[in-house]
Amino acid sequence: MRITLKQLAVFVAVARHGTVTRAAQELNLTQSAASMALSDFEGQLDCLLFDRIGKRLQLNDLGRKLLPQAINTVAHATELEELARGHGDKVGSLKIGASLTIGNYSMPPLIATFMRQHPQCQLSLEIANTSHIIAALEHFELDVGFIEGFCHAPNLEVIPWQQDELVVFSAPSHPLALKMPLTETDFADAEWILRESGSGTREIFDNAVIGRLPHLKVLLELGHTEAIQRVVASGLGVGCASRLSLSEALASNTLTILPTPFWNLSRQFFILIHRQKYRTYGLERFIEHCVAT
Repeated sequence: MRITLKQLAVFVAVARHGTVTRAAQELNLTQSAASMALSDFEGQLDCLLFDRIGKRLQLNDLGRKLLPQAINTVAHATELEELARGHGDKVGSLKIGASLTIGNYSMPPLIATFMRQHPQCQLSLEIANTSHIIAALEHFELDVGFIEGFCHAPNLEVIPWQQDELVVFSAPSHPLALKMPLTETDFADAEWILRESGSGTREIFDNAVIGRLPHLKVLLELGHTEAIQRVVASGLGVGCASRLSLSEALASNTLTILPTPFWNLSRQFFILIHRQKYRTYGLERFIEHCVAT
């Protein structure tokens, strides 16, 4: 059996994109060359690694089992080439995933300072809710993830990172903003504008508040914190978000914080890495940079 790195690279790219066409574009190959490499790879293994669903290729059970080893083999080979060329300290490319609060507020300055230290690196940032980032890491679509919720996936290593705090807020003209100090019962009839289920922010909020209020009235569920802030600033309902995301709105007095010492809204940010992921020089340096900052 003579499996080539080209075959492995094509297999990994097809698994990532779901089509031979997009895999070929990523690897700068012709579609026929990529298709032949994949066919040769499956032929040498004497088994199929994908289910053909229309024009898309979806990993089958065997393909999913082989993917981590293929990814790591390609990563090892790439790093070996860099060492041979005298570029063993080169970061290369990294695919980073972050949930919305981290991706919009914490990650941009971290990436900027890292890229100044490593100007030749190629970083990409995917911002989505916590459940999406976890799923992408499980399918090896990302090198590392940063989330603001909990992760229960056994195949992902969870590293505690930074502390954060959620706060309840409203427009300054909202009746609750005019009634200080507040008690828990003051929120009995509040109308809430919240993040969607699957987000880390919503998970922390639900854990802290559900069961404490007899009837939680969720008026709107929105996928972006900025949209929630705009709706609440218009005077409709109250919201809950990271204090990190509210600095501009608080400074301009378009929103105000409603103190809720009776609820535990503190939370932990986490770094996630797949346990089978090969940690390249670049990945190790980026994680060290984030932990040290």
